[in-house]
Amino acid sequence: MPHIVNVDQSQAWNGYEGEHWARNHDRWDAVNEGFDQPLLDAAAVRPGERVLDVGCGAGATTRLAARRAGPGGRALGVDLSGPMLARAEETARQEGAAGAGFERGDAQTHPFPTGAFDVAISRFGVMFFADPVAAFVNIRRALRPGGRLAFICAAEPERNDWLRAVAGLRGILPVGGFGTPGERDTSPSPGMFSLADPDATREVLSGAGFAGIEVRRVEGYGLWGRDAGDAASFLLGSGPGRHLTEQVDGEAKELAHRTLTNTLHAYERVSEGNADGKGEVRMKSVGFLVTAHNPEEVPCPLAKTSPTV
Repeated sequence: MPHIVNVDQSQAWNGYEGEHWARNHDRWDAVNEGFDQPLLDAAAVRPGERVLDVGCGAGATTRLAARRAGPGGRALGVDLSGPMLARAEETARQEGAAGAGFERGDAQTHPFPTGAFDVAISRFGVMFFADPVAAFVNIRRALRPGGRLAFICAAEPERNDWLRAVAGLRGILPVGGFGTPGERDTSPSPGMFSLADPDATREVLSGAGFAGIEVRRVEGYGLWGRDAGDAASFLLGSGPGRHLTEQVDGEAKELAHRTLTNTLHAYERVSEGNADGKGEVRMKSVGFLVTAHNPEEVPCPLAKTSPTV
């Protein structure tokens, strides 16, 4: 059995949240597809390289990295979620992605072979560590000297279209401050926006021994649904959405869905080449693309890093 220290996250991602993402893996990949190329370009995966994909989920980025690494390379996806890893393995078999492999484990403590990888990547999979410095120390040890790190993490919540849309449900659902400029969760606990402060992220990575740390903002327009109603159902059926709707009665749930559907009409567009006039809902998500490398000699903790974004 893998050694798991991030128990709360393990329970979440092996319960409803993980099962939901596994069932809807193609939809979540469509939501995040705009970040794949920037991530893999920054990682600069070359033929024959060994890639570690942290928090790989259903394995889309693992498979993409394996293709870039080619027949002589290898990509290993690691995640806490059994349901998503089962989906990742099945999809890899269906696609014939022989260079992609998967393991269940907590990246904070997983016994990666020292220096076994040329590059580590992650698409929105590194924000949930109970101890982020310890986790990135473990990831760095898995990289060879000079090995590269590239990941996408969530940026400021108020810059995301979908969160602003959900924020419009305030008064119907207990949505809190997310999506409202100037209001955000500033707690240090693991969560979607735990690395939304670039300076704090640099501090975590430099404390873990990484060097050459750079942070830049990136945007992606993801596909959230075939129409406003479908996108509203998808958002409210996700883990966070379900958590909110479980706190209200059926009438409030219906009102939330109608209200959110009306809001999302503004994001509907007719799909290109769609003769029947049916549309799709695309919304902007914003992240930080973070790159760094494992130095030949480990720098002192909290060394100076790149200029502030």
